[in-house]
Amino acid sequence: MILLLAVVGILGVSASGPIMAATAAPALTIALWRNVFGALVLGAPAIAKNPRLFGSLTRAELKYTALAATALAFHFACFVTSVKLTSVAAATALVCLQAAWIALFQWIRGARPPRPVLLGLGTALLGVVVITGFDMGVSREALIGDLLAVAGGVLAAIYTMAGSKARKTLSTGVYSSLCYGLCSVILLAMCLVFGAPLVNIPPEAWWGIIGVTVAAQLFGHTIFNYLLATISPLVVSMMILVEIPGAAILAGIFLGQQLPPGTYVGLALILAGLAVVIMRQGRSGLKK
Repeated sequence: MILLLAVVGILGVSASGPIMAATAAPALTIALWRNVFGALVLGAPAIAKNPRLFGSLTRAELKYTALAATALAFHFACFVTSVKLTSVAAATALVCLQAAWIALFQWIRGARPPRPVLLGLGTALLGVVVITGFDMGVSREALIGDLLAVAGGVLAAIYTMAGSKARKTLSTGVYSSLCYGLCSVILLAMCLVFGAPLVNIPPEAWWGIIGVTVAAQLFGHTIFNYLLATISPLVVSMMILVEIPGAAILAGIFLGQQLPPGTYVGLALILAGLAVVIMRQGRSGLKK
């Protein structure tokens, strides 16, 4: 069951970059509405079932959810902008380095990952390099996109780690709807500050927003939020590394972007590294 959910989640987030790159709307507008729609779809059933549910949250639950939502809002602002400035393959690869950032954050906090985990992480990151090669942009615009993607990866790591804390006591629906809702408020403020249109976008852009909401928000982020209750943030982030070749392949098919030559070799390395980490984590318990 976990494997099936992981596959669906990976397919969902893999579609994120290509869909957003093809959507004729500003980055902040896309980020705002995918979170608004995600919050409504998940939050409405939860509120209908228990109208007082959100009023019974503890201080710790609110703290970690608010931290996750803030990190997610800035992550989206960085990542959605990056896919419009640099290639989908480069942006996705850099933002998916969140696994490395999580390992680093855990190391700084005194939880040094075991050697097999570091070996698996290193193998997976080698796969990232093989896929992207020297695909990093050389233009000023592409360089800015690459830097935004790196920042998006750091923020995604914070979002995943904070979400893991919140999911210890909150259900997937409650956590995800609250997180997306708070994220929407922050993104709305960003749209107002930077003058991004809220509804004045091409009609066809709404189909792109709906598509990325269903694929990446509901079947991507929400599934990984569910898995955070039983799987460590590091393993979840390493699963997301498979998004890199997935996004590259989809961008090649639908956007005509050149497929990095090392895509399939890199995919094999990422899967091998992921397998090592999962097996090592499994020996000591999936959730750490």
